[in-house]
Amino acid sequence: MERLDAVLPTLRERAQETEDLRRLPDETVKSLQETGFFRLLQPAQWGGYEEDPVLFYSAVKKIASACGSTGWVSSIIGVHNWHLALFPQQAQEDVWGQDTDVRISSSYAPMGAGTVVDGGYRLSGAWQWSSGCDHASWAMLGGPVIKDGRPVDFVTFLVPREDYRIDDVWNVVGLRGTGSNTVVVEDKFIPTHHVLSFKKMNDHTAEGLQVNTAPVYKMPWGTIHPTTISAPIVGMAEGAYAAHVEHQGKRVRKAFVGETGKDDPFAKVRIAEASSDIDAAWRQLSGNVADEYAVLKAGEEVPIELRLRARRDQVRATGRAVASIDLLFESAGASALENGAPLQRFWRDAHAGRVHAANDPERAYQMFGGGEFGLPLKDTMV
Repeated sequence: MERLDAVLPTLRERAQETEDLRRLPDETVKSLQETGFFRLLQPAQWGGYEEDPVLFYSAVKKIASACGSTGWVSSIIGVHNWHLALFPQQAQEDVWGQDTDVRISSSYAPMGAGTVVDGGYRLSGAWQWSSGCDHASWAMLGGPVIKDGRPVDFVTFLVPREDYRIDDVWNVVGLRGTGSNTVVVEDKFIPTHHVLSFKKMNDHTAEGLQVNTAPVYKMPWGTIHPTTISAPIVGMAEGAYAAHVEHQGKRVRKAFVGETGKDDPFAKVRIAEASSDIDAAWRQLSGNVADEYAVLKAGEEVPIELRLRARRDQVRATGRAVASIDLLFESAGASALENGAPLQRFWRDAHAGRVHAANDPERAYQMFGGGEFGLPLKDTMV
C-alpha cells in the first residue's frame, strides 16, 4: 500500500493521457506491476500473496481515486489471478510456468460458445468489453458448452493470445482509458484443462482448490466478481470528492460577487452528504467481504444470507457512489466541465461503470427480497 501511495501522483497526472490513449499507458502497467499489486490474489505457489480480499479491494479503491480507468482495469486484471487459481494445475502451469507476471483479460458474457470435440472444445465468438486486453497474454471468455446441439454447461474458456485477435472498437464517453475492446476467436481448439465450469466454482469442486487451499479461493464468485466492479467506482467517488473539495476551496463564484465556494453554506451541506454516502458505500461493501472471509478462515461455509447481503450492498455501493458524484457535480460550476478537469472525468467514468451488468440494482434487490421470503434462488450471481 505504501508503494501504491508513491505512484498515485503519477497516475493522477497521467489520467488525461490515459483517456486520450484509450488504453492504459505501458508505463502505468509496469509501475503497478512493480508495486506487487497484481500478486495480491495470486497463489503462493506462483509467487503471489494470496491475500485478504479486502486488502485487494482497498488497493483498487486507492488506484481508482487517482484515475478511474486505471482503477477499473487494475481491479479486473487483478482478480483474474484469483480466478486462474481455480483452474486445473496444468492450466496454471501453462500460464505462469514461464512468467509469473503474465496478465489475463476477460469477457464473461456469453458472446460465443464451445462445441465438444475429442480432448476439448472448438471455440468461436466475439466477446466485447475486454478491459485491459492490450496488456494481456491470455483471455478468459465466458460461454456455453454445446453438445449434440444443445447447451450442457456454462464455463470460462482460457485462451492464449495467439488464438484470438483484438478489434479496436472502444470509442466511448466514459472509462475511455480502459481499452475495453473486442476479443475475437475463430474456431480454435481449447483443451479440457483450459476450461472451468461455473458450477464447479460455486460448489467448491474446482480442480485448483486441491492445490490452492488458502481461504481466499473459496470466496463466492457472486461476491468476488461484482465487488471487482463496484470497488473502483467507490474509488472514483473518493477521487471526485477530493477534486471537488479542492476546487470549491479555490473557487470564486461569478454569479455572487465576492462569494467563494467555501463560503457557500449549501456547498458544505452537499459535501457532508456526499462524504457520508461514500463512507457508507465502502463500509458496507468491504464489511461484507470481510465477514465472508472471516467465515472461510474459520473453516466454515459462507451462508446464503450473507452472500445475498453482500450482493445487495454491492449494488447499493455503486448507487451511492454515483449519486454522490452527481451531487457534487451539480454544484461544481461551469469550470468543472472543462476538458481535463478531474471532476467531469470521474463523473463520466463512474456512470460508465454503472452500466455494467453486475450493477443492476433491481436484480440484486429482488434476489435479497426473495431470500427473505425463503423463495428458491434463480440467479447464479450470488
